[in-house]
Amino acid sequence: MSAAKPRIPVEERLFSLVLALLATEAGLTKLEILSTVQGYRQRFSASGDNANLERQFERDKDDIRELGVPLETVDDPSDAGNNQNLRYRIPRGSYELPADVRFTADETTLLHLAAMVWREGSLSTESHRAMLKLRSLGLSPDEPVLGYAPRLRVRDSAFEPLSMALQKNVVVSFAYLKPGEADAGIRTVEPLALFQHEGRWHLFSRMPGTSTTKTYLLRRIVGTVTLSNRGFTPPPGDQAAIGMAELSEVWNAKSAIVEVVEGSDAATRLMKRRGTREEGPGRLLLHYADLNILADELAGFGPEVRAVEPPELREAVIGRLRQILADHGADGGANHG
Repeated sequence: MSAAKPRIPVEERLFSLVLALLATEAGLTKLEILSTVQGYRQRFSASGDNANLERQFERDKDDIRELGVPLETVDDPSDAGNNQNLRYRIPRGSYELPADVRFTADETTLLHLAAMVWREGSLSTESHRAMLKLRSLGLSPDEPVLGYAPRLRVRDSAFEPLSMALQKNVVVSFAYLKPGEADAGIRTVEPLALFQHEGRWHLFSRMPGTSTTKTYLLRRIVGTVTLSNRGFTPPPGDQAAIGMAELSEVWNAKSAIVEVVEGSDAATRLMKRRGTREEGPGRLLLHYADLNILADELAGFGPEVRAVEPPELREAVIGRLRQILADHGADGGANHG
């Protein structure tokens, strides 16, 4: 029997992809990525079917773009239109700090110390070996590419117990706090898959004894996830792909209009969101799956962004800004008009 293929954490696979694409100006083809980058190469078959792996790569591209990483595609001039020969890269100029950002000597020292600790402590042996793999492609990353880190979110505390439940195919229970509710409600479900959407972890699940499925945002699971002794048989098919497709359908159906200060951080970041469309000068159409998550994001930009519609999004953003003012001793009279 062949040895089991190692399970590579999602964060490490995404990091390795960003690392590889930063290390080359010319970019890498899909074949080069799948056959050499950590997290893909373990599952790559030189002579077999790599359709599932290619779909994984497509999802990963969306994830790192949604995390603010400027991934570009470059067409091969000698074979225009052939997707197999597209090259992928991350231009350093778009990923580095703006030229007008300056640090004091003390701040620079602290950043160097933090970078040293991160480089030595957060990379696995496989990630260090990835540098050698890049050089085997003829790439020579002279600049300290390890000084770049994608803004990957730390896994929610519910991730590990849910992952264990998925491996064992057992029913789980957890407390789930919905936005606007004071108390969490208990959910008992059959976990079918964990997947990322817009850079956040979700659980795709089924109600025990039914065919009804539901998706939960891991960040709203509070307390401990309890694994039961009740087993179940998962349905056939790629459940992560099914869950993501259902959530993507919701995402495509919901849109919002916002106004941004042109040239601001909000304008730059929101324009990089997947599906964003300019509706006019400083006016953007955004897609979203969860109104409360979008409201949190928009409120974080402060005066650089103004929610226009739908009305419930506008009210949600205003409510968050007023709460910020109240928490900091202001009178709570935020005006988002």
